[in-house]
Amino acid sequence: MQLADLISPQAVVPWLKVKTKKQLLQDLAARAARLTGLEERTIFDTLLQRERLGSTGLGQGIAIPHCKLPGLKRIVGIFARLAEPIDFDAVDGAPVDLVFVLLAPEGAGADHLKALARISRLLREHQGVEKLRASKDASAIYAVLTEPATSHAA
Repeated sequence: MQLADLISPQAVVPWLKVKTKKQLLQDLAARAARLTGLEERTIFDTLLQRERLGSTGLGQGIAIPHCKLPGLKRIVGIFARLAEPIDFDAVDGAPVDLVFVLLAPEGAGADHLKALARISRLLREHQGVEKLRASKDASAIYAVLTEPATSHAA
């Protein structure tokens, strides 16, 4: 599974200014609503419910908020690089500056897990993360996100 299957160039936010985790999720829910046609409030509430189960802040400045939504037709990703890192209750306590939201249809099952695994693989690669932080604009970030996955171990 390639990230180009999950994210469009319009779903990349190169410089998002937010102060809190709630504000971040609200902004990304609004963007997701425009991309999917689903209700912004439903997306926000579902993401917030998932965060209450345990933070999706993975550490090292990275978070992957995700949820399954009724009425969604396909898996949708949104990537945001934050202007300033924010507290996200990440496992390592570090603030977050790179966020990849993953929304999946209710019945996505294995596809949802494959997508999460693909995103987490990319965001665990130090070189890829550095490129994302150094990229100047949305098109450069999109290019980094959609580079074909390497099949060899680093």
